[in-house]
Amino acid sequence: MTEHFRKTETSAPFIGRFALSRAELIADGVVHVVGIVLAIAAGSALLSISAFHTAAGEYIAAVFFVVALLTSLSVSLAYNLWPVSPAKWMLRRFDHAGIYLLIAATYTPFLAQLPDRATAGLMAGVVWAAALAGMTIKLILPGRFDRLALVFYLALGWSGIVIARPLVAALPSATLWLLIAGGIVYSCGVMFYARHQLRFQSAVWHCFVITGAGLHVAAMIDLLVVARL
Repeated sequence: MTEHFRKTETSAPFIGRFALSRAELIADGVVHVVGIVLAIAAGSALLSISAFHTAAGEYIAAVFFVVALLTSLSVSLAYNLWPVSPAKWMLRRFDHAGIYLLIAATYTPFLAQLPDRATAGLMAGVVWAAALAGMTIKLILPGRFDRLALVFYLALGWSGIVIARPLVAALPSATLWLLIAGGIVYSCGVMFYARHQLRFQSAVWHCFVITGAGLHVAAMIDLLVVARL
């Protein structure tokens, strides 16, 4: 028994972070399932209705966002509920890498609205290059630079500030406010993401994630559907 525990501890670093009670695991599972169900419903509505109001490039970007959101939530559900084992440590790589994927996929439909294609292309290139770099680090060097990664998540998420003026000019006001509100919710949730000692920390953090993602879905519905009616 002792030998087995040592092997597990060696293969799954930071084992102490995974010491959640049954109630915490249930709460986190419920939050994830609710989030996935809502994402499927809202994402389906977005894609089915926006198909009649968007250009091909815009629609592909919206599809990619919905797929990235569902993938991120599904991997997160698997990782957070998986028993402590080497497989859980592997799932952690994909869960943390998925955050970068979701950030980049969220930016893409909004950047597609910029009339200046050079600015849109440059910003999209920077965002995706940074996201791919972050994903690579998370997949190849798991467990390293976690504190720095937290800063990188926030910096990438708010990088749109550098092109705030053209975004404000290109996006409807309701879309813009929903987009900003989603970013604020994500950022506030980071306070819980970083405090592993709090009870129900994981469930609370994922409530912020789902709320932020929901606001961004609402922003896309406003942009690609409501504003074009």
